[in-house]
Amino acid sequence: MTKVRTALISAAMLMALVVVVSSARTAGASDSFMDPQGPIAAVQKAHLLRATWLILIAVVPVLVLVPLIALRYRRRKGGTAVYRPDWDFSPRLEMVMWGVPVVIVTILSVYLWKATHRLDPYAAPFGDEPAVQVQVVGLDWKWLFIYPDLGIATVGEMGIPVKQQIALTLTTDTVMQSFMIPALAGQIYAMPGMTTQLHLVADQPEQMQGENTQYNGRGFTKQKFETLALSAEDFDAWVEGVRQNGIVLDAATYRTVAMRSDRDEVQQALGTSDMPENALYFRLDDGDLFQSILHRYHSGQALPRDQQPGTASYGQGVGQ
Repeated sequence: MTKVRTALISAAMLMALVVVVSSARTAGASDSFMDPQGPIAAVQKAHLLRATWLILIAVVPVLVLVPLIALRYRRRKGGTAVYRPDWDFSPRLEMVMWGVPVVIVTILSVYLWKATHRLDPYAAPFGDEPAVQVQVVGLDWKWLFIYPDLGIATVGEMGIPVKQQIALTLTTDTVMQSFMIPALAGQIYAMPGMTTQLHLVADQPEQMQGENTQYNGRGFTKQKFETLALSAEDFDAWVEGVRQNGIVLDAATYRTVAMRSDRDEVQQALGTSDMPENALYFRLDDGDLFQSILHRYHSGQALPRDQQPGTASYGQGVGQ
C-alpha cells in the first residue's frame, strides 16, 4: 500500500511539473526572439541558429578528438600508438586546422554583413506603409508612449496593429536606457537630448513583454510594459478606449509621470477606475510634447536644478 501511495504521489508530482513547465513555456512564448512574433525577430533567430551551426563545425571535432587523442596516446604498457618524438609538422593537418576556421569566418562575415543591413533599426524593410508613428520616452522607471497622430499617450502598455510597420522614435528624460521587445526586435539605446529609431512589425495578435535592459536604479526590475499586437479593428477600438478613459497629459501631469517612481507608484497617483490595473491612459494636451522634452537639453546651458529629473526639487520617488 505504501509503495502504491508513493507511486501515485510521484506520478502526481511529475504531472504537476509537466504542467508548470508547459505553463512557463506558454507564458514566456512571446518574450523571446527564439519564439518570434514578427519578421525582424525571425531573421534574428535564423541568424543565431545559422551562426551556431557553422561554429559547431569547428567546435564539435575539437570536443570529440581531444579526449580520443588523450586516450590513444596516453602513457601505458603495450600501447599501439606510434611514438614520433621528432614530429612537428603536417601540411594536411595544418590545412585543415587553419583552412576550416578561415572558411567559417568568411561565411559568417558574409551573413553578418547581410543581416546588419537587413536589420538596420532605422530602415523599414518589413510590413505595410504608412507606418504608425510612436514616440517613446524613457523615464525613471517607466516608458511613456506618445502617439502624436492619434492624440493619445500611454504608460505600461503599447498597442500596435499587426502587419503594419511601427516606427519608434526614442529618447529619455533621464539617464541612458535600453529599449527592447525581444519577441519583435532587438534592443536599442536611448539618451537624453538625442533621438534614435527602431522599426518593428507583429505578425499576428499577441501579447508581448518589453523592458529596459540598462540598469538604472531601484525600479529597474519593474520597468517593463505590455506590447499588445492587435488586429486593425481591435487597434482602433483600443485607441478609442485610451481617448475615452485617459486623462489629459499636460505639463503638471507629465511632471508627476516623470518623477522617480515605478509604474505601480505612478498608477496610484494618476490611475482611475476606467484604466487597466497595469497601464495609464492619456489624451495629449500638447501635440509637441516629445519635442519639448527633447529640446530641454538643447539650450546650450545646464538645466536649472528644479528641471533636472531625479533631483529633490524636481520630485523624488512616490513615498520617499
